[in-house]
Amino acid sequence: MAVDEKVAVDDVEEPRGDLTTRTLAMPADTNPAGDIFGGWVMSQMDIAGGLAANQTAKGRVVTVAVDAMHFIRPVKVGDVLCVYTEVTKTGRSSINVHVEAWALRALKQVREKVIQAQFTYVAVDANGKPRPIAG
Repeated sequence: MAVDEKVAVDDVEEPRGDLTTRTLAMPADTNPAGDIFGGWVMSQMDIAGGLAANQTAKGRVVTVAVDAMHFIRPVKVGDVLCVYTEVTKTGRSSINVHVEAWALRALKQVREKVIQAQFTYVAVDANGKPRPIAG
């Protein structure tokens, strides 16, 4: 399925921000209950948020906080995890990114929001010290 093809949505809500990453949930990523491990999904969200922050900072960033993590629905093996990002605030060296993970359900061809959170990144220099965000 192409990135810009329309799929059925569980309700009227649409993803917020830009599609930043897509990856397939595999059996190796499951927890003992058989669902995709929440930590794996969080790592995918951090990767996407870091990409968005990196573009804003025009350089290296590090994750300093994850707030308001809401697990809404489980991710299943075979789902395509689509992660959307929106930079919501920039400070002197910090960048706040709203991150949403949506599962494209392989068997049903529907898209459902599964997790959302706020990530905070800080732009750092070659020595790992905070630096001003490039203008």
